[in-house]
This record gives sequence, structure tokens and C-alpha cells, in this order.
Amino acid sequence: EKTVHKLTISKETLAQQQKDQSSSPPSKNSTTHPSSQSSTTTSSLPILKRSLYAESCSKRLRDVSPVCVIVVGMAGSGKTTFTAALQRSLAPPPPEGEEDKGEDVDVDGTTGGGLPVGYCLNLDPATKLVPFGASIDIRDTVNYKEVMKQHNLGPNGAIMTSLNLFSTKFDQVLTILEKRAFSTPPSTKQEEVDDNDTTTNPPPQERKNLDYILVDTPGQIEAFTWSASGSIITSALSSSFPTVLAFVVDTPRCVQSLDTFMSNMLYACSMFYRTRLPLVIVFNKTDVVPAEVCLEWMDDYDKFQAALDEFMDSGRGGGYYATLTRSLSLVLDEFYSTLKKVGVSAGTGDGVGDFWKVVGEAADEFDLGYVGDLKCRV
Repeated sequence: EKTVHKLTISKETLAQQQKDQSSSPPSKNSTTHPSSQSSTTTSSLPILKRSLYAESCSKRLRDVSPVCVIVVGMAGSGKTTFTAALQRSLAPPPPEGEEDKGEDVDVDGTTGGGLPVGYCLNLDPATKLVPFGASIDIRDTVNYKEVMKQHNLGPNGAIMTSLNLFSTKFDQVLTILEKRAFSTPPSTKQEEVDDNDTTTNPPPQERKNLDYILVDTPGQIEAFTWSASGSIITSALSSSFPTVLAFVVDTPRCVQSLDTFMSNMLYACSMFYRTRLPLVIVFNKTDVVPAEVCLEWMDDYDKFQAALDEFMDSGRGGGYYATLTRSLSLVLDEFYSTLKKVGVSAGTGDGVGDFWKVVGEAADEFDLGYVGDLKCRV
């Protein structure tokens, strides 16, 4: 049985935040993306400091920093069950205050001592049961039902407002994550560096205490991916840790219907370009239907066209729908080549090991792409 370390976000200012948010929730215009801040602020981003240190030691970024995995996907795709399966494959974090044990990092990037160490966050305010040990839980801070009652909101509006409220406290979440993820040995004067300097000496070494940070998002994907609070949270995490999006797909529904498959791929494409973060397509529920069919559709354009012809002959598609699907499949064929994909069963745990390998590759892409882009702007 895993030991769960519960952390509660302060509730002291929640009442005032709810009062402020009732009139107008946070908007994109009130939030500055890390990549668009001034050069002084951007140069002090923790992710750039750690990337600099990794380069100075000839290491990968994921060797010196935990990888943050944000689990997203359509309602019913199995995001929470998948997050629970991921946590079962990881070791629990050490008790608070006992992180610094002087353990070295293995060649595979883990903190040593067996299983990689994971730390979980739950960002779904409406769920009643969380099947994994969430060290930070939005429900400890925001009461979903009270938000719905006080502001006369429906279910989706209450979820978005709860996320808006929680995002106003997310600086505290980052402080907790930084504290649990790293322990810094005492620095000498020669080792100290200017916070705004990323071009001279690397920062003092930070010992990595966590390997992965798992973030489970609300069941209604739009409430997170297309809201201002979702952008705030995603940008905040990616400015501190190498961050990867895990887009969970319901494999049985995709195999049964080509339009469901295409809808999922279009949504994955939109998220990829919206966040600019590495994206891993996770075909879930492979214990019900194998993911090989969907993987073949992504790898072989001709096989998808043959499946589309069969789908049309069955009378389930035709006319403008068929023409649109063919056109989209041609456009997305190039998009598929940039994606990582894997088949997983959240129920049985099959494929979880393959998923972690793909996440490692995606984290390396984050260092080359996302962090590289930030460095060019500094």
C-alpha cells in the first residue's frame, strides 16, 4: 500500500477570490505567457536555469528535473484510471523533510533505489472518488458545489470557475512542487549565481527527488484546454519542469467509428499547436480492443483510405463527409509523423512501460523545441 502525502493549499483568501471571480473570471489578456515576458523575467525562468545546468554537465534535461505529465482527453476516455495506473508503476514520494538522502541519479534519469518516484496532482474539482493518491488536490481548496450554488452556475461553468479560482493560488502549488522535487546542497560564494544570468556560470546543482509529476485534468476537456486557467497552469508548469501532454483516446470507439478517430486526431492537433508542448497519443482500453488498427491508420495513409472506403460502403458515411475526411487525413498524415503514440490498458497496466519510454523521448523533444525556442528569445 502506497503512502499518500496530503498537501492542502491555503484557504485564507478563497472567499475574497470567489468574490472577485464572480464578476469576471481571469481572461487571457490578464495573463502573460512566460515566453512573452520581458527578457529579465524570462531569463530567470527555472526551466532555463536547469537546461543550462544540464548542458554544462552533458546531461539531458530530464536527468536533472522531474518530467511533468499532464493527462488530457475526451470525457470517458479513461484519464483518471490511466493516471492511477501510472502511479501504481511509480514509487511514492519520500515524506516531507526527508527528501535529501544524497542519492545519485541513474543513467536512465531516475533517482535511484528501484522504481521512479512520482508525485500526483488532481485538478478535477467535480470528481467524488480519486483512485490514486493525490498529494495536491483542487478539492482541498475549492468546493465545487459551493461555487455552483453561490454563483448560480451549471456543472461546466462551475468547473471552469473552480479552475479559475485555483489558478490564482497556483504560485503556491509551484512552490510546493519545487520544494518536493529538488534539494539544493549548501552553496559556496563561488557557486552562487545571479538569478537573471543564464549565459555565464550554471546554477548550483539541484538534487532531483522526483522523477515524474502527474497531473489529472477535469473530465470535460474543454474546461481545461480552452480556458484561461488551463493556459495559466500549463504555462506555469512548463516554465519550471519539462512538460509533456498525454492525450488519452478511447480505442474501442475510434476503431468502431472513423469519425470518432478523426475527431480525436483533430483535437490532438489543435492542442499541439495551442500549447507547443510535446504530445503523446495514448490509445487506452487495449484490453478491450487492440490499438494496432489505430496505429496502422496513423502510420499508413493507404490503410486509412481503405478503411474509409469500407466505412462508406457500409452506409455510415458519404458525400461531403467522405470528401472532408479524405482531405483531413491527407493534411494530418504529416502531423502524425511528429507525434509519439502508444497503446495502453489502464485497467490491466499493459503498455505502461512503453508509455514511460515514449515520455522520455518527448521530454527530450521539449528540451530541443520548447526550451530552445525560449532560449532564442532571451
